[in-house]
Amino acid sequence: MRLILIRHGQTPNNVLGLLDTAVPGPGLTALGELQAEALVDAVAGEAIDALYISNLTRTALTAAPLAAARTLTPTVRSGLREISAGTLEMKGDRTSVEAYLRTLKSWLTGDLDVRMPGAETGHQVLERFDAVVAEAATGNGTVAVVSHGAMIRFWAGYRGINLDWSDPQYHDLSNTGIVIMEGEPTPSATPGGWEIRSWHGSPAGGLRGLDADGPTAELTAEAIVAGHENV
Repeated sequence: MRLILIRHGQTPNNVLGLLDTAVPGPGLTALGELQAEALVDAVAGEAIDALYISNLTRTALTAAPLAAARTLTPTVRSGLREISAGTLEMKGDRTSVEAYLRTLKSWLTGDLDVRMPGAETGHQVLERFDAVVAEAATGNGTVAVVSHGAMIRFWAGYRGINLDWSDPQYHDLSNTGIVIMEGEPTPSATPGGWEIRSWHGSPAGGLRGLDADGPTAELTAEAIVAGHENV
């Protein structure tokens, strides 16, 4: 199975640097709309059998141009939603962002029992995304999934057997960044199972805002690269 994981386009709260994870969430900025349109060309070489999106507004808007171009009806699944910030929701101060990222680091280093403040454990997040991937694998060769920055980083980082956080190519996952993976659904909480074929962290079409990709665009990688304990 080939998975094309796509981060949604820029939102107003990305610009503000807020931990915005609740449903339904905001729409896209004007730049985000351009990024969504640029996705059509960015994946032009891929034969996409199905298109999945989360239940947040921004993924539906991001997927719309691609869905129209490929005559695909997006399948909405709540399991693809962003990792909930819980009690940190809509906060943008450094302490809150560091607490969010510290939890992600714990999960990616194997401790799925850690709970995001007021929200899910790593087990719960992994299971809900895994369930959608398993569903999408049935009868499909290549599936595009429009999801979220922290969610894609966590799932790809945990499942990817060839991801090395010390490699700078993995330090960026801007709005409409694209990660392509190949493998088969993994039924347990065992790390690995998928190979990362490409990690294109820059926005589709090169349409990047000055500082507008939100608090988890690059800091997540910094949190995981060996030994950054203050993240």
